[in-house]
Amino acid sequence: MKRILGAAALSILAGVTGAASPAVAQDKVQEKVKVGLILSLSGPAAVLGQQARDGFNLALKDLGGKLGGRDAEVVIADDELKPDVAVTKVKGLLERDKVDFVVGPIFSNILIAIEKPVVESKTFLISPNAGPSSFAGKSCSPYFFVTSYQNDQVHEVLGKVAQERGYKRVYLLVPNYQAGKDAVAGFKIDYKGEVVEESYVPLNTLDFQAELSKIAALNPDAIFTFMPGGMGVNLVKQYKQAGLADRIPFLSAFTVDESTLPAQQDAAVGMFGGANWAPNLDLPQNKKFVAAYEAAYHSVPGTYAFQAYDAALLIDSAVKAVKGNLADKDAVRAALKKADFTSLRGPFKFNTNHYPIQDFYLVKAAKRPDGKFQTEIVQKVFSSFGDQFAKDCPASN
Repeated sequence: MKRILGAAALSILAGVTGAASPAVAQDKVQEKVKVGLILSLSGPAAVLGQQARDGFNLALKDLGGKLGGRDAEVVIADDELKPDVAVTKVKGLLERDKVDFVVGPIFSNILIAIEKPVVESKTFLISPNAGPSSFAGKSCSPYFFVTSYQNDQVHEVLGKVAQERGYKRVYLLVPNYQAGKDAVAGFKIDYKGEVVEESYVPLNTLDFQAELSKIAALNPDAIFTFMPGGMGVNLVKQYKQAGLADRIPFLSAFTVDESTLPAQQDAAVGMFGGANWAPNLDLPQNKKFVAAYEAAYHSVPGTYAFQAYDAALLIDSAVKAVKGNLADKDAVRAALKKADFTSLRGPFKFNTNHYPIQDFYLVKAAKRPDGKFQTEIVQKVFSSFGDQFAKDCPASN
């Protein structure tokens, strides 16, 4: 695991003795804040985890290497997109590294695997991307927070758009895991037309010829897909090569975004997506973030990066509010719930289930004048939008 130390994380306060002395108690408050990042950093989905890692580290840099005024240390673990590996890695973060916060993961199947060991240890788990329905309702936890969305919501954007645009027949194509199922459920909330077929493919599928043949034969009014990372890169290229892009509208979430566009390029231009943010969101804090990210990493940030940046700001706000005393879990939780920071997305607050209430947009892939690719906002679809499961989360959470 890789450690990144804050500016003064290695400083040693000398002359402290006596296990129960006030000086020792004060010293414990002044120890560095330890954050474990657990992300997919290898394989076809690596670019997603890399964006989240870079977004978090950029925030830490902007905060002077500190969180809430305390020196910070980040320990990075690659979950390899394997639930069993993720559990082993997260236990290492908890038991060996003794982190104060766990930030991650990218994928919902990994989150479902690691949630129990983290929250049972009474460590705060902050997801900068995965937002499955399974933890948004009755199974919500006082130790789990999300800076992204509940999975269904982004897909609901596309269902609403498909309904409003009068697409009567739609083909659905998703990976066969929790987030894929949430994508279909989210799309269907507002879409009332005919679903001509639901195709569920294995996670990390890279060859879509069979599915594209079905789409060509069924000739739907549009397709809706959720295909993140390398899956999305291949799907978009193959969709374009099959001649389908010019005649069947392509609606997606996390298939055409800043993590995949560098590889998809012109093949993706004009394709629509749903999102809670875009690089061209016209807010001063967002403009500053995008410029700093591009300067530091020579690529356009996507949602993975901005949501991880916000996760760092969230932790910073909570540590600051409790004056560095992370032993008081109730106080830390109350501080996290307040979300007392300026989000890159603008208006943001936590629902009772610790998932965000926020705006959502229809976005479209575009080529910028400088030759880089990004998503750009077409229209706002939902304002101050909370997820449907929050009502089932105990109010005392």
